[in-house]
Amino acid sequence: MTMRSTTYDSPPRLPDGDTVRLSDILPGDLPFELEIGPGRGLFMVERCHSAAEIRIMGFEIKRKWSCLVDQRLSREGFGDRARVFCEDARLALPRLRPDGGLHRVFIHFPDPWWKKRHQKRLVLGEDVLDEIARLLCDGGQLFIQTDVMERAEQYRSLVDAHARFEGAGDEKDSAVIAENPFGARGNREHRADDDGLPVYRLLYRRRNR
Repeated sequence: MTMRSTTYDSPPRLPDGDTVRLSDILPGDLPFELEIGPGRGLFMVERCHSAAEIRIMGFEIKRKWSCLVDQRLSREGFGDRARVFCEDARLALPRLRPDGGLHRVFIHFPDPWWKKRHQKRLVLGEDVLDEIARLLCDGGQLFIQTDVMERAEQYRSLVDAHARFEGAGDEKDSAVIAENPFGARGNREHRADDDGLPVYRLLYRRRNR
């Protein structure tokens, strides 16, 4: 039996090849940012509206949202400096070049799985962190948000222990930051703020090579 085709059968994907240059994805000289797991994409849309001086790319594993958000960015006039690709960041990051080509990486409310057997599915692990460190320029920023305290503590322990990152939060040598400083919020952050729920935020800086 032939399966019914949907509009999400051919989501946007990175170019083929073992390596992909950032300039081949979004040409230009503007600072390049990456969001891992943009979901419904509101952060990327708001970021494009508030920061005309950046290029931004998202890796979204769900076909539907990668299609819809990529289309929305194009409709709103940002297609020349913003794209979303249906990619697993754990597989896509090692393909990106050049080293030091990213200025910021955003990870908002990741890893919803709780059971121990799902730990292997976590987005932010040592391998991904190593790739982020490779791709960030000196002084580049890693911004992480979650509404789960245990997750925040887990991420903080992981990144604090990494030799290539240093805290860039509200207090010296700490990554903890009270407010989102990037002029954009995603769907879940908006909902948490509207409901008065706490959001735990971490901001790191990539140490100089």
